[in-house]
Amino acid sequence: MKKNNTVKVVLVVMLLFMLLTWIIPAAYFSGEYAEQGRIQMGLFDLFNYPLTSLSYFGYIAFFIVLVGGFYGILYKIPAYRTFLDKMVAKFAGKGKLVIAIFMVLLAVITSICGLQFGLAIFIPLIVSIILLMGYDKIVAALTVVGSIGVGLAGSTYAYTNLSILLSALQLKIGYEIEIRFVILLVGLIVLMFNTFMYIKKHKINGKNNIKLEKKTIKKVEVVEAKEEDKEKKVKTSKTTTKATSKTTSKKQSTNKKAAKNYNKAATKDENIIVVKENGTNDNDELVPTIVGGKHKIWPFVISFLLLFVLIILAFVTWGENGFGITLFEDVTKNVLEYELFDFPLFGKLLGTVNPFGEWVITDMFLPLAIVTLLLVIIYKVKLEDVFDGFIKGAKKALAPAVLVILIYTCLVIVTYHPFQLVIYKAILGLSKGFNIATTALVGILASLFNADPSYVYQSVLPYYTSVVTNSDNYSIVAIMFQSLYGFTMLVGPTSVVLMSVLAYLNINYKDWLKNAWKFLLEFLIILFIIFIILALI
Repeated sequence: MKKNNTVKVVLVVMLLFMLLTWIIPAAYFSGEYAEQGRIQMGLFDLFNYPLTSLSYFGYIAFFIVLVGGFYGILYKIPAYRTFLDKMVAKFAGKGKLVIAIFMVLLAVITSICGLQFGLAIFIPLIVSIILLMGYDKIVAALTVVGSIGVGLAGSTYAYTNLSILLSALQLKIGYEIEIRFVILLVGLIVLMFNTFMYIKKHKINGKNNIKLEKKTIKKVEVVEAKEEDKEKKVKTSKTTTKATSKTTSKKQSTNKKAAKNYNKAATKDENIIVVKENGTNDNDELVPTIVGGKHKIWPFVISFLLLFVLIILAFVTWGENGFGITLFEDVTKNVLEYELFDFPLFGKLLGTVNPFGEWVITDMFLPLAIVTLLLVIIYKVKLEDVFDGFIKGAKKALAPAVLVILIYTCLVIVTYHPFQLVIYKAILGLSKGFNIATTALVGILASLFNADPSYVYQSVLPYYTSVVTNSDNYSIVAIMFQSLYGFTMLVGPTSVVLMSVLAYLNINYKDWLKNAWKFLLEFLIILFIIFIILALI
């Protein structure tokens, strides 16, 4: 696949936004609409704003780099590849079912927890499994990006994503919950249908590739160092017997060195053999090197299960803004206030701890570090391999991390140079009161300009409610804005999830549109059908 152009696309968008600051006047709404004239963006701003973006949203980029380093360390542990192979072998012949399960999990977690960024912890794992099952990168992108986008469109109890929307339209978290679940369900069905049609059209047979994988593991072609070619040249003056004996001895020595170089994390009593993997040239950085030998995989099973359970518990909105459960708040308060000999030991030791239900991305740093440390200890990974693996993994994550900063730079531009409200005013002025077409267009543009859901709703809804004053329509307006935000994150070049995943998978933005356009069009049509039905009821 061609080298991805995601960074170029986002840079072009930045320049386009910069140009718009010179063309369209700025305006703001604070009780009333007020124009400010043109507030042009200068050349120095083009370099200063990424630093502003880094200061406000750098924690997201840092989290992505941290996840990359985590998987870089896992690549140093041969048992990780064994874990992946056993997972793939367990579901041999059931690839579509596995993909469907991944889609449902990612979409539901996004819908309920609003965890579109936190799911980065599992994306490399999911991608590796999909590729090892014999599917290509487009299938992996449809699975990951598609399901997260559908989850955003069908957001239900994700208060962190919906708080500004609910506040601006004076709605409660459970508004039209059945309709939102319908959008989530229908979006998943359309996504699965189009993904499976893509697999059928391109004649991708995961079952055959799994068999090839098993055969490759059994065959075990030893990777030998380049120096071995030189060692094959023996002096003609020596007898054939001696030459053969020495060459064999040198080959064995070279093989051991090669295996050691490729699997430094292996312990001395493990007979690790690194083998060549057929048919994965384009996936080398996404799938760890295949290895022979037996390795215990239970630490990985437990680690990923614990991370999964932790994410669910920590990011579901349990409190008054969600399900009204205060158990975790009470437990956290009691633990932090507990005193041992009149000293709040846990409060001092743990520091600032948010209760489950109020966690943010930065709260995941410590659990991820603890899991990494435990795996390093269990598998006896050398310290130098830990640093080497982390650095290599972090380098792989740099492109997605840079894209995060650049996309949020676009958000900084439209925030510091608020030309967008002028556009919204012109569009909404085309009709009186609530109108599906104008509301939808404004919702898509706001999502494209602002990327982050909170900024999307804040940028337009205060003004929107001053124009569309009939509150009976606000539940429909809310559904439209949140679902069209999710849709835009599937196609817009300012989508953090879309562009960072494309960069990670090395997929061109054009190739994504080329292969996903049917799903996008069908999903958009279904959304408008739902909007029209709701408006007529």
